[in-house]
Amino acid sequence: MSDQKRSIIDSHCHIVFSNFDEDREKVAQRWRSEGVKALLHACVEPSEIPAIRLIADQFQELRYSVGVHPLDFNHWGPETLNILKNAALDDSRVVAIGELGLDLFKAENLSEQLSILIPQLNLAAQLNLPVIVHCRDAAKEMLEVFSSLSQAKTCPRGVMHCWSGNVEEMRGFLELGFYISFSGNVTFKNAIDIHQCAIEVPENRFLVETDSPFLSPVPHRGKRNEPSFVKYVVEKIADLRGDSFSEIADKSTQNARKLFGLP
Repeated sequence: MSDQKRSIIDSHCHIVFSNFDEDREKVAQRWRSEGVKALLHACVEPSEIPAIRLIADQFQELRYSVGVHPLDFNHWGPETLNILKNAALDDSRVVAIGELGLDLFKAENLSEQLSILIPQLNLAAQLNLPVIVHCRDAAKEMLEVFSSLSQAKTCPRGVMHCWSGNVEEMRGFLELGFYISFSGNVTFKNAIDIHQCAIEVPENRFLVETDSPFLSPVPHRGKRNEPSFVKYVVEKIADLRGDSFSEIADKSTQNARKLFGLP
């Protein structure tokens, strides 16, 4: 058990959601007891920002992002970009822009999603902040966007969060300098492509996360996810790669600190 008391960073969570309102402090006690030393709270739309900021006041180990999720297109307005920019400039705990990206699994409005994605990517480049990328059934389209920005030397650094693609897609994002973050779905028995990605990803380019309250890992699948459960993601990747728990915890922690400047 002592091997599992190492430093871990949950690089993506959403504990602002109402299903944490009754026990957020107890959830924090559990993540601390499992060695989670820092968390990155992702934002999906601007109205969340004040509440996330309050949670960051409550839990000193928390940093956060500001952004608009591709499925929250309806929350984008004429002033949104300025709201995100000002929020990032006003609080040094804002360490990324996002959660942004493309989702062609739940929606088909690619042009609308691109219309809010590109300004956020440009903002990240302007502020020299990394991006947190949601990409579901849209790897081809996302790679085209990033490749174009890379050729123009305006592509921000960042992470492909909650990775669910295949090895070929992963290699494309790695070539563009992105990190790959593994969530609870890496523990699923039939997630063969994700397993292969976890084996092949370079040791200096992967993160671990929970995406709480979503995608709870085995053995808690189907229940509310929480940051303490990130240990199961670390365990599974260690098993897949033939490494120790502490090796995966340490490497993922180093990578998250390098990308986001986390404590």
